Amino acid sequence: MLKTFYKTSWWLSLLTVPFLTLLAPKWLSVAGVGPCWAVLWLLPWSLEEGMFAAVMAGFFLGLLLDALSVGGATLMPVLMALGFWWGWLGRYGSVIEGTLNLGLLAWLGSVFSSLSLLVQIVLFHHDHPSNIIISWAWQTLIIQSVLTGLSAPLISSGFLVLLRRRKLRKSFNSDA
Repeated sequence: MLKTFYKTSWWLSLLTVPFLTLLAPKWLSVAGVGPCWAVLWLLPWSLEEGMFAAVMAGFFLGLLLDALSVGGATLMPVLMALGFWWGWLGRYGSVIEGTLNLGLLAWLGSVFSSLSLLVQIVLFHHDHPSNIIISWAWQTLIIQSVLTGLSAPLISSGFLVLLRRRKLRKSFNSDA
């Protein structure tokens, strides 16, 4: 039963991302823009689980979030790329434990995801985007990336600790 829980627990944690995206807590937003919950979840998951699992998680997370959005821009490619990068850092880079490191990686991930959406909107969905759309996109990018970078030391580090404890328990139970 414990193995089944470990296999399904990541699906349950993955489902919190669309829930928090829809919930959009007002106490954690500025001008109606909240942090990038996908980045806050994917960062610790990728660091712990490795490249393949992170790319697959980015794929499924992108599918879930694209199902919630109406527009044609997608987060799937950037989430898969971030999962690969962070998974590579988790496997072959030095151990990332500091909260400032997590904050910086989350900030970069949020900037890349917002830039990806902006580029997709400009290139594929509008022939000549107005200055209002461009200024709104830059404002959203700045606010979301700052909020994501500031909330990552609390949220992502807590989730990273839970994932590392789960991995230790899993290895302990398999040894016994």
